Amino acid sequence: MRLVETGNHVVAHAVRLARVEVVSAYPITPQTQVVEKISRFIEEEGFECEYIPVESEHSAMAAMIAAAAAGVRAFSATSAHGLVYMYELLHWAAGSRLPMVMANVNRALGPGWNIWCDQQDTMSARDTGWIQIYCSTHQEILDTVIQAYRVSEDPSVFLPVMVCYDAFTMSHTYMQVDLPDQEAVDRFLPPFRSPWRMDPRFPLTHGSVIYPQDYEETRFSIYRAHEAAKEVIRRAAEEYRDLVGGYHGDLVETYFMEEAEHAVVAVGSLALEARVAAEELRRAGHPCGVVRIRTYRPFPSEELRRLLGKMRTVVVLDRAVSFGLGGILASEVRATLGGEGPRPVSVIAGLGGRDVPYTLIAERTEAAIKGQAMEEEWPTLALSDRHRVSKEALRALGEVSEA
Repeated sequence: MRLVETGNHVVAHAVRLARVEVVSAYPITPQTQVVEKISRFIEEEGFECEYIPVESEHSAMAAMIAAAAAGVRAFSATSAHGLVYMYELLHWAAGSRLPMVMANVNRALGPGWNIWCDQQDTMSARDTGWIQIYCSTHQEILDTVIQAYRVSEDPSVFLPVMVCYDAFTMSHTYMQVDLPDQEAVDRFLPPFRSPWRMDPRFPLTHGSVIYPQDYEETRFSIYRAHEAAKEVIRRAAEEYRDLVGGYHGDLVETYFMEEAEHAVVAVGSLALEARVAAEELRRAGHPCGVVRIRTYRPFPSEELRRLLGKMRTVVVLDRAVSFGLGGILASEVRATLGGEGPRPVSVIAGLGGRDVPYTLIAERTEAAIKGQAMEEEWPTLALSDRHRVSKEALRALGEVSEA
């Protein structure tokens, strides 16, 4: 069935198709539409699911942990400060090796208070142990939420998965989406019952005090699960294509990379804008391609070395910053490539939802191709003087003399 829906409503459709059994819900802009739509499916359309309206995001994650520990399929959605409020329990969910899926609408963190797109929220949570998959279209959001359960529930993985997409650019815009048949999804994603579920008839303690000689083993098991997840994500994408229909790549997606000499690396919706920039650059005589990273965790190190190691130029679009270091994504691409290929240029842009037109991407990529770009660039700052404090404002504060 073909629909025209917002990205948020697409998530709700995917949750229903995945036959999720427990949803813990707390609203936060721009995620609120997700849980509202799910509640309507339950109340008006007979979706069989336990809907728990909790009092905070911390409680939402606690409820997910309880549901997953009981062995059922659990879901929640959040954004920005909601994700930060969950932070303690993000570690708990992954450390307990609990399969679950959560949608995060990427939104800027305050202050200043901002409800628009930024990837600082999820990229700051990269070391919690959660798998992170970033989407660039509404169809990919739907297909990825369903695939995420297959990945999360695989016995070699058993880790929570975060499905991420951009605030407003994707959450509130409408796109055409093909909903698969329920029977096809059921073939791909059979009913789930964890073999390690907790049962009140047989009480036990889980996640309590652990001694130093054992703690490192638990951390290593999470590391190995991420390594195993790389193949599971690939296999899930291929099986979904065969059983349900639709393919978006596995760990990375490429565009015009077959004969490329220059590459733009991006995550989320910026990758689509980068495609248009690459087309412009090719018309100008620069063979440029795009590498879109889908899985930020596990990080696609082998794929990036293979795709970028022989490039003459690599530009990384960063929508999040590690203060004191630079663009988060560029830092990790540099570490992955080591001494192979060129040193990637980080173009930090789009923070807080600031517009990043393809012309800006093309301009800064061409500058990098010509050797005119700095290692860390903040090109949007040159577009406006709004970030500068006027002399008149400083004078009013007594910071400068009349002279």
